[in-house]
Amino acid sequence: MNLVEGTQGVKIALDSIWANKFRSFMTILGVLIGVASVIAMVAIIKGVDESVKGSIEKLGSNVLFVSKFPPDTDYSNLSDEERRRKPVTTEDANVIREQCPSVDGISPEDYYQRPDGNIAKYRDQTVERPTLFGTLPDYEKVNNTFADKGRFFTETENFHAARVCVLGYDISEGLFPDRDPIGEVITINSTRFTVVGVMEELDLVFNDSPNKFIAIPLNTFLKMYPWEKELWLAVSARSPELIDQAKEEIVNALRLHRGVPYDKENDFAIFTQENLKELYEDLTGTIVAVMVVISAIGLMVGGVGVLNIMLVSVTERTREIGVRKAIGARKSNILLQFLVEAVTLSCSGGIIGILVGLGISAIVSAATGLPFAVPVMGIILGFSVAVGVGLISGVYPAYRAAKVDPVVSLRYE
Repeated sequence: MNLVEGTQGVKIALDSIWANKFRSFMTILGVLIGVASVIAMVAIIKGVDESVKGSIEKLGSNVLFVSKFPPDTDYSNLSDEERRRKPVTTEDANVIREQCPSVDGISPEDYYQRPDGNIAKYRDQTVERPTLFGTLPDYEKVNNTFADKGRFFTETENFHAARVCVLGYDISEGLFPDRDPIGEVITINSTRFTVVGVMEELDLVFNDSPNKFIAIPLNTFLKMYPWEKELWLAVSARSPELIDQAKEEIVNALRLHRGVPYDKENDFAIFTQENLKELYEDLTGTIVAVMVVISAIGLMVGGVGVLNIMLVSVTERTREIGVRKAIGARKSNILLQFLVEAVTLSCSGGIIGILVGLGISAIVSAATGLPFAVPVMGIILGFSVAVGVGLISGVYPAYRAAKVDPVVSLRYE
């Protein structure tokens, strides 16, 4: 088969697709949906990945976390020893502050949410379900996030359990859409607080705003909710180079303070931002694997659709194939024609699917505030799979078409 014959075969294949536009579109629909789902899924997860990792990295490489259990704990499968584990408390935080010279700051955090949701009010403005937590003035330094208006509360205010608060950006916008909140008095679950600061706006994390919080002094929090004694500690080392030393000091100090026998494991968890990133990567890796399998099934269904339509096309065009063979077309010409049809259909579905997938990702990004990420590898993979589906789905119909006997096919009605 020479170049002229090959070009003619491609033209005939494309003319056939164009002559049956609706059927061609229905044929590629399965491939389109499969590729679009792959692209959208990979792009969205990549956007979430960039957002979450950015939030974790914003803490800095010198931050450690201490809690009762590690973040990946299966609470439905705790051992008896784990069930008896003591919570991390303010006493533990004080021990770390006093006995660990490599530690630069410590931010204990204790959270509360009413069963029916917290309520924050200012005059006729209301914000429902804000996150309420108690912490210390080191919160700014340790978490690398600072007051944009006013200030954070002081050690003196914490010591006296003052009823002052610092608002997250969303709470400030919700309660004070057109005025400065500093110095105003709001109610949080019916308790009056004076606003002393508003935190800088943080990036959204998958439509979950980290700006919808109210911070109050830890002593004030514990006075209001004395039963909420289990803390999460964020601890900053004096430098990234001292993080291992700080971790060792914290472990030794807490084991001694909590009375952990030398032959027993820690009865608390201590981890770094790298551990959080690894945990997140494990989670997203599982999600990606599941979504890829689901998308692969969609592409397989699309491939079966292409195969069926191509077989029907071969049957419908038996007489046409016979005429072409009778006037000199070779088996290779017929084979090329039907292969080109199958691959063109699948590639068209793949290209449209890529555009649809990117469009879905852009809409999700705009709606949630996630970064819009173009998954280059996902696009290459999606298009490659579409080409592969076309080739695999087109081989058998093309082979059947090439084997058609021209004498028999000319009698076909």
